[in-house]
Amino acid sequence: MPATHQAPPWATEIKALTFDVFGTCVAWREKVASALASATESKLSSASASNPTSSDTPPSDQVLSRARSLTREDWVRFAQEWRRAYGDWTRSFVPDETRWRDTDTFHHESLVDLLAKWQLDGLFSPSEVEKLSLTWHNLPPWPDTIRGLHLLGSRYHTVALTNANQATLKDLNSQKGVDGSSPLGFQRLLSCDMYRAYKPNPKVYQGGLRDLDLQPREVAMVAAHLGDLGAAKKEGLRAIYVARPGELDFDADEEKLKKAREWVDLWVDEGEGGMVEAARRLGINVDIVVDDVARVLG
Repeated sequence: MPATHQAPPWATEIKALTFDVFGTCVAWREKVASALASATESKLSSASASNPTSSDTPPSDQVLSRARSLTREDWVRFAQEWRRAYGDWTRSFVPDETRWRDTDTFHHESLVDLLAKWQLDGLFSPSEVEKLSLTWHNLPPWPDTIRGLHLLGSRYHTVALTNANQATLKDLNSQKGVDGSSPLGFQRLLSCDMYRAYKPNPKVYQGGLRDLDLQPREVAMVAAHLGDLGAAKKEGLRAIYVARPGELDFDADEEKLKKAREWVDLWVDEGEGGMVEAARRLGINVDIVVDDVARVLG
């Protein structure tokens, strides 16, 4: 595959790329499931040991028995339910009507609810639940994300436009690759708490355009979620779809996918190279090394 590609005509107008983060730039499923499973294993291994200095009420035998019965696959399902609750909440959020909660608050409250639903209420102390709820601050980037963002950043302003709050976003933006490479390095961080709304509400995309001082035709939204892209497209932004495992947010029947391919401006399927391939299709030389990109960015 050649290192460069003929960029589409509309790309000449683009000045900034706005990115979804959860699922698009960082992978949440394995990390969240692992954190839950690991915390449970630690709790079970110490359950028989007394701890007279602790003021926390120990888990009941019934809760411990329930925890022992859960498999790795169960924790993956738990993580998926946690993520789905977040998605349902953000999509149903109505600005100035729905009670405002930032991402950290929602993740904490929904974790408490899910533990009760799964008959695990009392397995973790309040401080342990709070720590687990912050797992979303520490998610690994997909293998192509860091290199792709740096390549894209050599030509465009790279901007996170995400439902995460500023605290989460700042932590995620500092995440390095598994090889200890450079962090994500978004050039600007725009988060939902700045607009008191959640994607796909138009206020988020409109607020992003206003803060960037750009016209819709000058911005392209990059996401692994077609609902996000469809909402951005309605506000006049270009749409770049980068497929990620398990992130398709509606039933993937052939008719819906066929229609989506008609309005998405640039489509990168799974296995095609993710963010690096997006950069290549936008006419960027992907053979340039990351250190060279860093020098370009100054």
